Amino acid sequence: MRFVKSIFAALAVLVVAGGQASAVDVNKKIVTLEGLGSPEKPHRVQKAFIDEQAAQCGYCINGMIMESAAFLAKNKKPTEAAIKDALANNLCRCGTHARIVRAVKRASA
Repeated sequence: MRFVKSIFAALAVLVVAGGQASAVDVNKKIVTLEGLGSPEKPHRVQKAFIDEQAAQCGYCINGMIMESAAFLAKNKKPTEAAIKDALANNLCRCGTHARIVRAVKRASA
């Protein structure tokens, strides 16, 4: 699976709904959380989130996992600062930031 870039789903809908479909290549494959892994064989990021118990309330988990997977596809050995920067646009409401960062570091190992 090759990640080109991650986008915020709400923005993609606005672009398409706004009649500017040319801004989004509709011929590209879109990977969602459900397509990333499976219960039997989770993606390494999903496994790391489970191992670190990084999901608590569920508000941010989809975005955090997808952003982390896309980030790690391009950054094999990121620093903690780089991980925090990559996830800065994803809002976590329950405060599991430290566990999320540990999960991304674990997935990069």
